[in-house]
Amino acid sequence: MLRLPIAQRPNWQRKAEEFGFKFHTMYGETYWDESAYYQFNLKQIEDDLEKPTEEIHQMCLEVVSQVINDESLLKRFCIPEQYWDFIRQSWVNGDPSLYSRLDFAYSGNGSAKLYENNADTPTSVYETAFWQWLWLADNVDNGVIVKKADQFNSLQEKLVNRFKEVEYLTPDRTLHFACCKDSEEDRGTVQYMEDCAIAAGLNTKFVYIEEIGVDADNRFTDSDDQVIDWMFKLYPWEFMFQEEFGNLLGKQNMRWMEPPWKAILSNKALLPMLWRLFPNHPNLLPAFFDDELHLAQECDVLVKKPIFSREGANISFVDSRGNPISGSSGSDGPYGEEGFIFQAKHALPKFGQNHTLIGSWLVDDQAAGISIREDDSAITQDMSRYLPHVIVD
Repeated sequence: MLRLPIAQRPNWQRKAEEFGFKFHTMYGETYWDESAYYQFNLKQIEDDLEKPTEEIHQMCLEVVSQVINDESLLKRFCIPEQYWDFIRQSWVNGDPSLYSRLDFAYSGNGSAKLYENNADTPTSVYETAFWQWLWLADNVDNGVIVKKADQFNSLQEKLVNRFKEVEYLTPDRTLHFACCKDSEEDRGTVQYMEDCAIAAGLNTKFVYIEEIGVDADNRFTDSDDQVIDWMFKLYPWEFMFQEEFGNLLGKQNMRWMEPPWKAILSNKALLPMLWRLFPNHPNLLPAFFDDELHLAQECDVLVKKPIFSREGANISFVDSRGNPISGSSGSDGPYGEEGFIFQAKHALPKFGQNHTLIGSWLVDDQAAGISIREDDSAITQDMSRYLPHVIVD
């Protein structure tokens, strides 16, 4: 695994704008960075990332099967009791999943270590599935990268095929796509997902989360008063559960993507549950609930993570007793009231001054590609740079 410098494509920013990639630079800072790329060999991809991704995904589904019928575990996951049946019924019905992303620390040698599962609202899908592939094609065509170079990236193809499959399970419905206003990244992500659904032959429509209403029959409606009976939402389930309309969830004939049972997989409480069910698995880091810290005595440093934290927010470093480590830096954010879990620290690999995180994508149960984020800080956050990758064997 190498980090290699490369000349940026001439006028790539203009091309990005033409293709709708308007969040390549945000708040004056670089997000898409093609001044370098990461190179893997095929064994690293197939043995160290692809196979563990699919195995860990199955392990995560086993956690769902354990949690779904255990009230004490549902409480540990901080899921409000009024939604337990809603989530349980979604799992029992086999409501289909679309996609997810596992985040790993991996240096090119040894076992990739799972940091977390982004199973409900994973972002960076457009830049992974389409834009980094276009970058590779351009550079191969221009002779900058060798013609035999490949990329671990079947994400777009698998997304389109998966939309075809789920449409067969939910026929004759319009699939609404939704995200919040005032986020160009979220809007671009949802537009790309809608484009994939259209390519699969689905009828689609977009609505902002803030514009969803409720009719006289307590059915959700869009801004044209059309009843919503199938929705892809880039909006976390834990936020949905806190909304004013949350008490209506589960009371309509409505299908969701991602399904309600994903509230368990996208939850940081998944990590100590994985360690409990699969102790010493080579791709897992020791992880504990706050009342299990006595089991963490062999861990010199723990990463304290809020159960609902996203994009690296509210992360801090503590000792095995949960005490803050002097001189360590963490991250700010709005999370933490719900409680924390503790995961053994395993530092991201550094390539120069860059801390590098690998996101490994799944569509349904199949590994579908990787994304790479890097940061000057040890904590990957929402503005961490995105870099492309290649496979050369």
